[in-house]
Amino acid sequence: MLLRHLRYLLAVADHGGFTRAAEALHVSQPTLSQQIRQLEETLGVSLFDRTSRTVKPTDAGQAYIECARRVLIELEAGKRALHDVKDLSRGTLRLAMTPTFMAYLVGPLVRDFVARYPNIHLEVFELSMDDIETGLAQDSLDIAIAFDQVRNPDIESIPAFTETLGLMVGQAHPLYESRDTVTHDQVAQLQFALLGADFFTRTCIDEYFTRAQITPKVAIEVNSVNTLLEVIRHTAMATILPEPIATSDRALRMIPLAGEAPQRGAALLRRKNNYHSAAALAFVQVVLAAGMS
Repeated sequence: MLLRHLRYLLAVADHGGFTRAAEALHVSQPTLSQQIRQLEETLGVSLFDRTSRTVKPTDAGQAYIECARRVLIELEAGKRALHDVKDLSRGTLRLAMTPTFMAYLVGPLVRDFVARYPNIHLEVFELSMDDIETGLAQDSLDIAIAFDQVRNPDIESIPAFTETLGLMVGQAHPLYESRDTVTHDQVAQLQFALLGADFFTRTCIDEYFTRAQITPKVAIEVNSVNTLLEVIRHTAMATILPEPIATSDRALRMIPLAGEAPQRGAALLRRKNNYHSAAALAFVQVVLAAGMS
């Protein structure tokens, strides 16, 4: 059995058939079929059910595919370990953040990291929490900054800082010049533009409203942090986002909230029991030293 067999196996599984898998692999379909037959003969089991119009893994095939995927991930990690340079004179770091962290963290952290390690090539991705967990588990990411509520048992969470969410408005809002604390009753009267329900940040906001017994007037929901900021800058809407986002250059102002403001834990995420490059370890130290709380 060769690594080629495993890669061909995964291609057929991922593409749902031999034709598309052969196209993706740039081999002929007969060649691909022959390689899969060889693998099945070696293992003594049928890996795919070929009786229907679509090619689906058998139960044995599905179990073997999961193992093959893990093997290839580990081998790729091993390859990166061989090429890792401990003095950080070269290397690559694949970094991801969720959108609200990206809105204010990526600039300062990249600035600090590049100043210390100018020869490390950075690849930065803005991803959802689900996509980050998938990327880390599949070894397409090295490290991420996201929330501490990790669902995948293969992902390690390193507490980094606690982030406070705050009420903010733009220049068109009547509260823009106010310095007064806003009560829960006043919050309930505001018109809100908020991130959509798919964002974990929205979950934190909704939990805050529930604790404060506020029924918010949500007039606009958006699926992009940048879009939300544009809406707040140009309307008399309020929103709730991480406090550091409200800066003068964005023409946004924080309005003090009565009571306890909503908070969430930020964490560095990485794959458990995986090889962590010198660049990834250095990035962890940069984040922890920054003390972003």
